[in-house]
Amino acid sequence: MIVLVTGASGFLGSAVATTLVAAGHDVRTLQRRPSAVAGAADFCGSITNRADIDIAVQGAEAVVHLAARVSLTGRRDEFRAVNVEGTRILLDAAERAGVTRFVHVSSPSVAHAGSALVGVGAGPADPERARGDYARTKAEAELLALERDSTAMSVVAVRPHLVWGPGDTQLVARIVERARRGRLPLLNGGTALIDSTYIDNAASGIAAALERADDAHGRALVLTNGEPRPVGDLLSGICLAAGVAPPRWSIPAWLGRATGTAVEAVWRIVPARDEPPMTRFLAEQLSTAHWFDQRETRRILAWSPAVSIDEGLARLAARS
Repeated sequence: MIVLVTGASGFLGSAVATTLVAAGHDVRTLQRRPSAVAGAADFCGSITNRADIDIAVQGAEAVVHLAARVSLTGRRDEFRAVNVEGTRILLDAAERAGVTRFVHVSSPSVAHAGSALVGVGAGPADPERARGDYARTKAEAELLALERDSTAMSVVAVRPHLVWGPGDTQLVARIVERARRGRLPLLNGGTALIDSTYIDNAASGIAAALERADDAHGRALVLTNGEPRPVGDLLSGICLAAGVAPPRWSIPAWLGRATGTAVEAVWRIVPARDEPPMTRFLAEQLSTAHWFDQRETRRILAWSPAVSIDEGLARLAARS
């Protein structure tokens, strides 16, 4: 197929585009800077620019939409412009261009209201209760996308959870840097059980959603390794793979949430260039269980992860 991948200069987007090229698809990408994906045709532009999108989507048979504003803080209107309105513009263009398959890459945070998620499936996206502007706008975008599912264009939403691996400048790099500086606390001892997704598995799962869109259409599916581990163990594994000492100190979850709330208030008054060291959403993620039943995802997509967490950590260590 001729497939347009948005956001292919990012960590996950690049992996998805590379996987689709390897599968033999004719891949074109749309992002603000060159994707560097070998074998793909780059269209540099903005997901909020109708003219850019119309050019990139023309002639495409399928779209995999990853472009998003991802941050722990920021202006609400900026999140809405990219995550909601950008998705709307892309959906409109895809329908006009005759696209028949649309994979919307979402996040489990769209259905997370702050309490533990234990062995659950993909609950409905809830913009009202989701935590933070990123999650709220991603929830709105997912609902927009699934509303466009039709006999003419099969739409499926995929929610990869905590994607990590070699080359990750977001999750892995921030964990390692904070651990190196002694600023990576555990909350409640790091005992909360969480799922995560190794990068190769996230990319292959999204590619499977594209292939199986006619079977999966109209659904939201959470995608993970299916190997829940205590958050402290995962953080320690990533740190050790990078050659830094893992976190050893712990604070109560209530203190982490209170600190996160205070830090967010300061960041709104005096915006900083770096991500805040703690937010309420991050504190909740580090202190509450969130792992998911993967049986429906694997059955519908006819997919299973190829790289275990232990193998992923070994690959991370080899690249560090």
